[in-house]
Amino acid sequence: MKFLSAEWRDLILLNFAVPDALLAPRLPPGLTLDRWSGSAYVSVVAFDFARTRVLGVPWPGHVDFPEINLRFYVRDGARRGVVFVREFVPQRLTAWAARLLYNEPYRAAPIAATTGPAAKEFRLAWGGREHRIGVRLGEGRTRPDAASAAHFFKEHEWGFGVSRGGKRLVYRVEHPVWDVRPVVGTELDVDFAAVYGAEWGFLAGRAPDGAVFALGSPVSVYGHMPF
Repeated sequence: MKFLSAEWRDLILLNFAVPDALLAPRLPPGLTLDRWSGSAYVSVVAFDFARTRVLGVPWPGHVDFPEINLRFYVRDGARRGVVFVREFVPQRLTAWAARLLYNEPYRAAPIAATTGPAAKEFRLAWGGREHRIGVRLGEGRTRPDAASAAHFFKEHEWGFGVSRGGKRLVYRVEHPVWDVRPVVGTELDVDFAAVYGAEWGFLAGRAPDGAVFALGSPVSVYGHMPF
């Protein structure tokens, strides 16, 4: 059943190679880490939701909004997907419902987004300070080859989580392959320990190992199912 439809636009993905030991305890049952060039990765992802509908209904105040998350990459056999460490949205109701119904690691916090012809920036207010995630962009748009790093990080059909009872949850995200714009510079001012937990503090001040800016598209999300 289609749970959610929306547009996901202006997606920033800042990618970091991290030790397996940091992610292994967070793996849902039966999954393995997916890797790029032999390493496990996390990505700080920031993007805009637009025209959002839940079960076909546009809920006032929950239609257009930004999200910021930290995610990592997993496999279920041939199925490639993502698992979220923490997700931020501005609305308390959205965060509460996602935690209650699906045990998704959502938090509510003020988020602002700024869009320019050659730049995109998101600002998160959390832990008594502002955190900034931004990119500077070059001209043009391309569709990266399926063997490229950009394709690896931006294209995932499956999302996974864990229910309160310890069962694996799975949902499917459907969208066309996304075009990208070249990233010519990044800005990342995030207190990782404050935002994501003490174990992530080693990423503070570290430059991303790679960056992708995807233009996005309409998406459809087909509901969480335990198995």
